[in-house]
This record gives sequence, structure tokens and C-alpha cells, in this order.
Amino acid sequence: MTTPEVTVRGAGIFGLSVAWACCRRGARVRVIDPGGPGAGASGGVVGALAPHAPEGWNALKAFQLDSLLMAEAFWAEVRDTGGIDPGYARLGRLQPVADAAALARARERAAGAAAHWQGRAGWEVIPAAEARGWAPASPTGWLVRDTLSARLHPRRACAALAAAIVARGGEVTAEGADAGRVVRATGAAGLAEIGGGFGTGVKGQAALLNFDMRDRPQLYAEGLHVVPHADGTVAVGSTTERDYEDPVSTDEQLDEVIARAAAAVPVLHGARVMERWAGLRPRARSRAPVLGPHPAHPGQFIANGGFKIGFGMAPKAAEAMADLLLEGREDAIPDALRPERSLPRGGAG
Repeated sequence: MTTPEVTVRGAGIFGLSVAWACCRRGARVRVIDPGGPGAGASGGVVGALAPHAPEGWNALKAFQLDSLLMAEAFWAEVRDTGGIDPGYARLGRLQPVADAAALARARERAAGAAAHWQGRAGWEVIPAAEARGWAPASPTGWLVRDTLSARLHPRRACAALAAAIVARGGEVTAEGADAGRVVRATGAAGLAEIGGGFGTGVKGQAALLNFDMRDRPQLYAEGLHVVPHADGTVAVGSTTERDYEDPVSTDEQLDEVIARAAAAVPVLHGARVMERWAGLRPRARSRAPVLGPHPAHPGQFIANGGFKIGFGMAPKAAEAMADLLLEGREDAIPDALRPERSLPRGGAG
């Protein structure tokens, strides 16, 4: 290809999504990652695209809502352009209701969803019997059901984005030189190199089970996501580990996750474990994704810190970064996502 107008370093979900948004607008784009698409945290197995609770509304929650509502069209175009199905489906989510206080809170949140979710998704309390055997155990017999949550297969999503970028004339390569506007989307390592506690990696472990619930909603119980995929597997995860020796090894903590998932969702008991996965997810000091001018590389840009919500935030984050890179507009990036929110006092480094 001719000299790129945009170079993206990092082929995880943020890097690939930003590159795709720029390609869609006609820019010449190069993505560089020695490991290839989805080699880091974005190559996991869970793939839960779930909203924040619809209360205490703020700019970050509004940004996430926009992104989740954009996702169906975003992933359909990626699939149709590159020919790889990311496994996206908006099938909703079920959560158990622990006690009377939780039941009252869940009903209050239904009002919040009605006020903020634009009439395009709902949050309701339903009897557990309505779940038809696929539900977490609920002490009260009630479940929260939302219709905004969706799922995709993370690795297939990264492969689908890479294929779509190439189909639009972009380049995805293991090595190459920077040219044009440069975006650093290099995950946990990229946050850590800024220094000063700007961000770090948090280890997560997850597993894939041989259990076919492909057309059923995801579940959230006991702090775990249980996500049926289109290929007839169910993902369960994950741990949240700030202290670890090996960032990519699995251990007894994953055994505990699998056992907790079976206890919370009894029909999973005895399901065969097909894969065990571990990786480092990038978490910024602000605990929110980071989008905007790079704090340590003047003239460059950053898209990082997706942590547990990167896939859900990617469609909106990609468009906001394309506005910045190609048009010089920052108005689509809320203050909560700007790099300065994660800078230590006195700046980077």
C-alpha cells in the first residue's frame, strides 16, 4: 500500500476497531502487532458485552449505552466486509436476585433503564420460571432480565476486524514503520510504559465449556459471567488478579471459577472443559478506557484501557477516535475517558 495516513500499534479490540473506523472513512491504514490480531487480552474467551447498571447516570454510562446500541450494525458490517462472523448476538442477560433489598433495588433500576435507555432496551424483574431452565440459581425466585446485553467471540471478533480492514485496502502486519497519525493501542504494556501509575495489567483467567446454549442469554451470578457462544460452547470467567507470577498461566483459581459457575448454574455441572485461558487486561488509573492525545508521546494518540468493557465500548470509541484522527475533533470523547484522568500529578513519566 502507499504511505499510511494512520498507523495503529496494537491489534487488540481497540486498535483494530479504530483502524476499521478510519478505513470506513477512506483513510489508508496500517495496523502493526508482532503477535497478530487478538494476541493479548483481546484473544480471550468470555465476550460479554454488558451495560453498567442504569442508575447514577453519567457521561461514561451514556457513552457505553451508545456503543452497545451501535454494536449490531457495527459487527454486521465487519462481518459482511471481511467474511468472518464475530459471533455477535444481542440475546440479553439474566441475573439472580439475592434478597428483598436486592429486589427493591432491581425494580428501581428498571425505572432508570426506562429513563435512560432511549426505549431501545429494557431492564425488568421476572419470575425465574420464565427462564425455561437456563438461569442462575436465585434465592428469591426472581431474576433481573435486561435486553441490552450481547455477546461475541473475542478471537473471532478480532479476526473479523482484521479481515475487514484488509478487504477495505488496509494492512495488518507484524512489523512496519510509523507513518501519518500514530495510535498506540498496546494494552497493559502500553499503559505501564507511561509510568507514574498511569495504568497496569490485571490478570484474568477464564474457561470454555462444552455446553450448547447458543441461542440463550448470558448469565451473571456470583461475580462471574457465563456466556453461551454461537459455536456451542459456554465461556465462564473470570478472575481479577493484581498479584501474579505468570500472566498467561492458569491455576487453581480457575478451578474455583469453574466450580463456582457450576454451583451458580447447576446445569453446567459436569460440562467438559475445552480450554483454559489467562491473560492481562489493561486497566487505567481512572478505571475507564483512555482515548485521546498520548500523554507520553507528543503528536501521537492513545486508545487503551478497555479492561473488562473494551469490546462493549469499541464501536463508539472507534468512531470517536476516527473523529479525532481524521477531522481533529475531540468533542465525542467525554472527560471521563480522556488521558489526563489517569495521569499522576505532575504529568506522565
